[in-house]
Amino acid sequence: MSDVVLYDYWRSSASYRVRIALNLAGIGYRAQTVDLVKGEQTAPAHLARNPQGFVPVLEIDGVQLTQSLAILDYLDRTRGLNLLPEEPVARARAQALAHAIAVDLHPVCNLKVARHATQLSGGKGDMPGDWMRHFIRPGLLAFEAMLEGFEQAPYCTGSAPGLADLCLIPQMYNARRWQVDLSDMPRILAVEAACADHPAFAAAHPDAHAPG
Repeated sequence: MSDVVLYDYWRSSASYRVRIALNLAGIGYRAQTVDLVKGEQTAPAHLARNPQGFVPVLEIDGVQLTQSLAILDYLDRTRGLNLLPEEPVARARAQALAHAIAVDLHPVCNLKVARHATQLSGGKGDMPGDWMRHFIRPGLLAFEAMLEGFEQAPYCTGSAPGLADLCLIPQMYNARRWQVDLSDMPRILAVEAACADHPAFAAAHPDAHAPG
């Protein structure tokens, strides 16, 4: 049994990113579900792992790591995944793509945030669907425009998957879940198709980790 443990939830975008990276690195791991719907993230056992009560938490190399971008950076540096370009300008632009999803878009579409918005609305309209679409579509349209500075071949920033792809694909899963119109985003759709054909992405897909 692997001594690498990933505490995750199948639909968590942050966990999805880390699953892709672990697959890219060829690291076998044991998945330990933290059911966000049941509130298991607030249990004392999980708060001892991560006081923020978030997933994922990764146990690897004798340490326990939180925050998906920090985990991805650790895996990149220790396993040589080359998730970011070395050239400073290209590196900054690739990070900006990743952050546009992971730092700006994902947090407002977090389950806890969407639930609170639903409560505040009193259940009016199509909540939380309206909330999700309100933020996801403009966020992805901006990402589409940001891709114009890169020569896709066939991933966001080059011929191999990078940090931007690891952040984009989980958000695309959410976009499709909430029926976001993606028809005018050809670059993003091309990246999504390329990633769907990559074994590391396919094995990390939520459908492969759904309970039951």
